[in-house]
Amino acid sequence: MATWTRFEELDAWKKARELNKRVYRLTRQPPMSKDYGLCDQMRRSSLSVMCNIAEGFERGSRNEFIQFLGYAKGSAGEVRAQLVAASDAPYIDEATFEEMTALAVQVGQVIAGLIRYLQRSGIRGPRHHTFADAE
Repeated sequence: MATWTRFEELDAWKKARELNKRVYRLTRQPPMSKDYGLCDQMRRSSLSVMCNIAEGFERGSRNEFIQFLGYAKGSAGEVRAQLVAASDAPYIDEATFEEMTALAVQVGQVIAGLIRYLQRSGIRGPRHHTFADAE
């Protein structure tokens, strides 16, 4: 069985990073870039997905990791809601909306799978030993 020794090895974190990069790219484009409030909130939400995965992993216990993964999944949902707002504005076209929403959904699904795995596993986290790889 493989193990994770760094959060950067997690597929969930890698997918969250991709979402964050895409959100930053999207929010730099006019006319959306002029809506400072929405752009800032989307950036914060997408960054929160990555950061909560990292923070939870580094906490060192399974229960804390699961808790922070829940926060990360919630932030991925927040990005989806903000994409709806961007589409309604309308700052983004339907194709961009569909593509970005699909990525945010995928991030949430990967995080949910990791949560399920951790809930069923007997591992307790790196305070005790490394997290076993479920991805």
